[in-house]
Amino acid sequence: MDFVATFLERSRYYLATEYRIKIRAAVESLPKGALWSRPNAESNSVGNLLAHLTGNVRQWIVSGVGGAPDVRDRAGEFGARDGDDAAALLSALDAVLDEADRVLSRLTATDLAGVRRIQGRDVNVMEAVYHVVEHFAGHTYQIILVAKMHAPGAVRFYEDAGGLARPIWPGLTRS
Repeated sequence: MDFVATFLERSRYYLATEYRIKIRAAVESLPKGALWSRPNAESNSVGNLLAHLTGNVRQWIVSGVGGAPDVRDRAGEFGARDGDDAAALLSALDAVLDEADRVLSRLTATDLAGVRRIQGRDVNVMEAVYHVVEHFAGHTYQIILVAKMHAPGAVRFYEDAGGLARPIWPGLTRS
């Protein structure tokens, strides 16, 4: 088995396909006013999380691995109390995920072993990719939880099929 090819294929799949579709479905189910709402001062809104994911993927993959300039304002991602609408935030996320996918599509085993300085620390490229995928997953499921709290029943990704969870999310392709 070619573990490098499998690692890269699955990383690209999660970022470019599965998580992207799930986030879009969750965000589009939010009622008016929910995108930038926070349950308390210490929590982030879905709008903050979308901006944060865009910044994180750009910094770690597009810039850190791919070599593009790092223009991230991490504090601004969390500090915003209002901002772009859902369509603009999803469009920015789509654009950075497309850029990241192009970077990931060019990586080799030698590239994965290479070291990059990202957020002030030295990490090998495989660690950087792994970090982005697991970090993206965590925030994806936060966004889904918020959407399910605001719009009960509107977000559904699996159907019970005789005790097996049959994915229905692939049919929720991005608009």
